[in-house]
Amino acid sequence: MKVAPKLGDGQNTETNLYWGAAYGVRTYLAHAGWTVRTREKAPAPGVLERVTFTRTIARRGRQVPIVLVAEAWDGKEIRPAIERFLAMAAGAGDDVPHAVAFVGHDGLMDFALTSAPAASRGAPARASIVLACASKPYFEGHLTKGGSHPLLLTTGLMAPEAYVLDAALRAWASGEAAERVRESAAQAYDHFQKCGIKAARRLFSGSP
Repeated sequence: MKVAPKLGDGQNTETNLYWGAAYGVRTYLAHAGWTVRTREKAPAPGVLERVTFTRTIARRGRQVPIVLVAEAWDGKEIRPAIERFLAMAAGAGDDVPHAVAFVGHDGLMDFALTSAPAASRGAPARASIVLACASKPYFEGHLTKGGSHPLLLTTGLMAPEAYVLDAALRAWASGEAAERVRESAAQAYDHFQKCGIKAARRLFSGSP
C-alpha cells in the first residue's frame, strides 16, 4: 500500500501512519476514551516514544482499570521491534502483560527470523494481536511456540489502524470470547473502511 511520504516516515512520530496520524495508535486512542498518563521521548534504544494510556472497562458487572503501554519504534529498527514483541508474547521479562500487540508493517514478509523464543516457564497466560498485512501465516507459528494465545491475526492486506486495536482490546478486556473479539475488530474495520462486513470478517482470524 502506497502512502504519502510524511505518513510513511518511520522516524516522525507526529505524522507516521501507525502512530501520530489520525488513526495512528497515539492519536486515535487519545481521542477514543483512553487517558494519556505518561509520554516519554526516546525511552530506550530503537524506541522513539512511549505512551501509557488508562481507561476503565466494564467486566462482569465491575469497573476494571486497564493500563496500555504503547511504543513507537523507529521504522529502521523493525527487526528488533518484532523480536521484542515476540519475546514479550513468549512471557519474557519481569512484568509480563496480559496481552501484547504489534501494529504496523509485516516485517516478516521482508526477512525471516533464525529462531523465535519458546514459552517462558511459569509466565502467566497472555493473548497476542498482530495488526499487519497477512499476519497469520507469518506470525502464528512463532506466537504458538511462545505460548501465547493468537487472539487476533489477519489473513490478507489491510490498513493496520488503531480503531481495530481499540475495539479488540475493549472486547477482550470486558471478558468477551475470542470470536466476539474478532467480530468487534471486523465491525470496527468495516465501519471505517466501508469494505463490507463479510470481507472484514474474512480478514480477521485467530485461535478459539
